[in-house]
Amino acid sequence: MAKTFDVVVLGAGPGGYVAAIRASQLGKKVAIIEADKLGGVCLNRGCIPTKALLKSAHSVHEVADLKSLGVNVDLKGLDAGVAVKRANDIAENMSKGIAFLMKKNKIEVINGMGVFKSAKVLEVTDAAGKKEEVSATNVIIATGAKYRTFPGLEHDGKRLVGAWEALKIEKLPKSIGIIGAGAIGMEFAYFWNAFGVDVHIFEMQKNLLPIEDTDASKEVERAYKKYGIKMSLGIEGVTAKNNGQDVTLTVTEAGKKTDYTFEMGLIAVGMTGVIDGFGLDKAGVQTEKGFIKVNEMYETTSKGVYAIGDVSGPPLLAHAASHEGVVAAEHLAGLHPHAIDKLNIPGCTYCQPQVASVGYTERALKEKGIEYKVGKAPFMANGKAIASNEKDGFIKVLTGKHGELLGAHIVGTNATELIHEYVLFRTMEGIDEEIFATVHPHPTLGEFLGEAVMAAKGRALNL
Repeated sequence: MAKTFDVVVLGAGPGGYVAAIRASQLGKKVAIIEADKLGGVCLNRGCIPTKALLKSAHSVHEVADLKSLGVNVDLKGLDAGVAVKRANDIAENMSKGIAFLMKKNKIEVINGMGVFKSAKVLEVTDAAGKKEEVSATNVIIATGAKYRTFPGLEHDGKRLVGAWEALKIEKLPKSIGIIGAGAIGMEFAYFWNAFGVDVHIFEMQKNLLPIEDTDASKEVERAYKKYGIKMSLGIEGVTAKNNGQDVTLTVTEAGKKTDYTFEMGLIAVGMTGVIDGFGLDKAGVQTEKGFIKVNEMYETTSKGVYAIGDVSGPPLLAHAASHEGVVAAEHLAGLHPHAIDKLNIPGCTYCQPQVASVGYTERALKEKGIEYKVGKAPFMANGKAIASNEKDGFIKVLTGKHGELLGAHIVGTNATELIHEYVLFRTMEGIDEEIFATVHPHPTLGEFLGEAVMAAKGRALNL
């Protein structure tokens, strides 16, 4: 007989396991199906291990700066193997933490590949080929995303790799070409460059991090040039070929084709939803442009079946997936959660300097014809930043005619930690006067969150 649950979650990444926990908190009998490791791509092959690598890379730059702080040390050598092993060990240990959370919340973990037989029944096949049926009143699909490929840009997992294979490389190549200047490409470029790899980034848009505000992109470009990272921006096309001993990237620039040779190539040109292989048609679930169609409560075209996280479409971010999982779990439980305003989902890139943003870019406001004011507070004017040797970057805000925060963009050492205040400010629909009335501690980098908003109003006190 099939096991029966109130909620079955398909996929145990940051969307799936959070959705399962929230549904259990709401009194539901819950199971989660996972064919691989608990924690999904984010924990095992993405967010967490890459941040461990970036800590190693940042430490290389910190050592180089120590003499100016009166600390005389020498960098005797670099061991990428140790850094990579540490990153993967951290992921392994944290996956065990997810298992603890499942047990704590009385969620049954079913190991195997789940395939829909109908909207309410899934067949699960484990690694040994054993099959069992699971039925549920509601199903939450959280199967994540996979690499996008284009003709001439296919991963082979050997010399032409994606981010997941890149995390396993302990013996680094002497040179690597990176195709794509989004978060994945930028973060690996930072790590590899710090550990002595000759890095060249290729991007079809005119700037690194093309979805970010142009000022933020240019600030990172300046930093990367100082690191010695090469960049080819605004290219018209690129293909990659594994020659056996090396790879050739054929790049079209200004109408002319040029061949570049590297030991390896990283293809980081985006992700698409994992929508094949688990019987969406049997469940009556429709897809569109590589993702599952959902409404604002993340319910699919099949009543009682939800889809959250990367598989439901952009933004493909772990924190978005987790919040979507909460919305879906609360909705199926009969609650009335707020729909997510995707403009209030922050974006973060963890290279150095870090980049964090929420809301509109200045470019988008101009395109939409929305009236705005700009406030900008460079960290080189911030006492804590100067004292801490962290003066690169800035805080930039875009405010509307009523003092509302239309967008915020932070570049700097702690950008991804500083963005929270602005996210909350937008979520609560605050106006600039409320930030003016907020006492920010001094000396901190965060006090410039208020200073930037004051600058937009022409009343900055320290600029």
